[in-house]
Amino acid sequence: MQRRTLATLLVAALLVGLGSMGGCTSPIPNRVPVGETFPSLEAEPLDATSRDDWETIPDDFAGSPLLLLVGYVQDTQFDIDRWLFGVLDADLDVTLREVPAARGMAARMASGFIDSGMRRGIPKAEWGAVTTTYGDRAESIARFTGTERPRNARVLLLDGDGVVRWFHDEGFSAATLIELRGVIEPLRGAASGGD
Repeated sequence: MQRRTLATLLVAALLVGLGSMGGCTSPIPNRVPVGETFPSLEAEPLDATSRDDWETIPDDFAGSPLLLLVGYVQDTQFDIDRWLFGVLDADLDVTLREVPAARGMAARMASGFIDSGMRRGIPKAEWGAVTTTYGDRAESIARFTGTERPRNARVLLLDGDGVVRWFHDEGFSAATLIELRGVIEPLRGAASGGD
């Protein structure tokens, strides 16, 4: 029992330390990338068993809308969880990916350890919706959105061509969720050959 408690405390200390390091990397000025194509990058779903299972965002999702919830530091999880609950409760018809984007060499070196910690805290049925990026891949997302106020999730709605059609980085609100729904519906119709 004491060994498990010590291991848990060690994991928590390491995650806090890595979260602090991510927060201490040079902040990149925030920007609103609406109308720009999301950078193509490989990301590893938590349920991947080999490199063949990795996803390429946005290419693997071409043809239909994709909602990305990007977090740069561990404290972003609170905002991401509110977005997840809101999107799922509103039954938005959109593919969803949570994208932890851990910048810096320390995070890249500890990626396996961090992923294992996330797997322990997330139900296995949901591992496929969490797709991680580290190092240069995380840095490319950071340059695309900016990292000021890192505790706020970056919420990006991509169309079927990978172009950002909606972006938000000011925290969850019900009014913003309604606004997002209004943008998803025409994109979903366009993807299915409707209006």
